[in-house]
Amino acid sequence: MQRFIRLYIDSYKGLSPAAWLLALVMLINRMGSMVIPFLGIYMSSELHFTKPQVGLVLGCFGLGSVSGSWLGGWLTDKFGNFKVQTMSLLLVIPLFLILPLFRSFEGLASMIFILSLVADTFRPANSVSVARYAKPENITRAYSLNRMAVNLGFSIGPALGGFLAKFSYDWIFYGNAIAAGLAAIVFIYFFSNRKRNQPIENTSLSSHSKDKIVLKERNAYTDGLFILFNILCCLFSMAFFQLLSTLPLFYKDVYHFEPDDIGLLLGFSGFVIVLFEMVLVHLIEHKYTARQIIFAGTIITGLSYFMLNIDLGIIWLYLAMFILSTGEMLTLPFMATISIKRAGLNNQGAYMGFNSLAFAAANIFSPYLGTYIADHFGYNTLWMTTAITLFIVALSYLWVVKKMEN
Repeated sequence: MQRFIRLYIDSYKGLSPAAWLLALVMLINRMGSMVIPFLGIYMSSELHFTKPQVGLVLGCFGLGSVSGSWLGGWLTDKFGNFKVQTMSLLLVIPLFLILPLFRSFEGLASMIFILSLVADTFRPANSVSVARYAKPENITRAYSLNRMAVNLGFSIGPALGGFLAKFSYDWIFYGNAIAAGLAAIVFIYFFSNRKRNQPIENTSLSSHSKDKIVLKERNAYTDGLFILFNILCCLFSMAFFQLLSTLPLFYKDVYHFEPDDIGLLLGFSGFVIVLFEMVLVHLIEHKYTARQIIFAGTIITGLSYFMLNIDLGIIWLYLAMFILSTGEMLTLPFMATISIKRAGLNNQGAYMGFNSLAFAAANIFSPYLGTYIADHFGYNTLWMTTAITLFIVALSYLWVVKKMEN
C-alpha cells in the first residue's frame, strides 16, 4: 500500500501549474456530464421514442460532434485555443437550459446536433492547450491528468444525474448548464493572461544545413498514415462508445436497473480511472512503446465487452467495467500523444481536430448501429460484434503506428 501511495505521488511530479488548472476546468465542466449517459433512457422512458429513433438522435449528436471537432481545430489555428474554449463554454449554457423544451423527435434531434457542434469545438482547442502548457517530457502524463479530471467528473456526473432523474429529467440539463458556467468562470479567470510554453515540435525534417534545420510540416488531412490511424481510432470509438449509448439501455432492459443504479455503475468507470490512470501511465510510458500500449489496451477493451455475454450478476458487471476502464487508460492518452507529436508547430489545432473528428465520427454511426443490432439480433450479438471489431483494430494498430514511428 505504501509503495502504491509513493507511486501515486511520483506520477504527479513535474506537471506544470497550468496543467493542473486546465484539469480543474475540465473537472468542473465534466461534473455536469449528466445528459449523454441518460439521453437514451430519457428518450425511451420519458419521450417514448423507439430504439431506432433513439439511435438516430444519438447519431445527430455524433454528426454535430464531427462538425464541432473540425470547426474547433480550424478556429484554434486561426484564433487561438483560449478564445475557442471560452466561446464553447459560454454558448452551451443557454443551449442546455432550453433543451428540455424540445420533446418531438425532429426538434430534439436538431437541438442535439447544435449542442454537440458547439460543445465539441472545445475538444481540439483544449487538447492543444494541454500540449502548449505541458513540459515536453511530461506530455502524455499531462493528457492523462486532463483525462483523470474528465473521468473524476464523469464519475460524479452520472451518479448525480441518476439521482436527479428520479425527480425530473429536466434537472440533468440544468445541471450541465450550471457546470459549464462555473467552468467558464474558472477558465477565463486563470487563463486570460497566462503565458504558454513552447509548442511540441514536429520531429519530421525536410532538409539540413550547417546553420539550421528546416522543419517540414505535414498536412493533417493529406497525411496518409495519420488518416489510417484516425480510421482505426474511429473504429475503436464506435466500439468503445457503446458505453454511452447501448450499455445504459442494456442495464435497463436486461438487468432492470433504476437510473441511480446505472449512474453508479457508469460512475465506477471514472472512479477507477481517477485512482489508477496516472500511476499506470507513469509506470509504463517509458518502458513500452506507444504501439505496444495501444495494442494491449484495445485487446483489453474488447475483452471487457466479450464479458457482457456472460451473466454472473452485479459483481461481474462491475468487473467488466473495471476491465473496460483499464483498456481505456491504455489507449486514449497515447492516441493524443501520437497525434500531437505528428503535428507541426503551426497546425496542432488541425491535427488534434482531425483526431477529435475521428472520435466524433464514431458518434454518428455507433449509437444507431448499436441500437439496431440490439433491437434486431439481441445484446449478445452486439457485444460479440464489438469485441471482434476491437481485436481486429488492435492488430491493425500494430502495423500503422509502427509505420508512423519510422
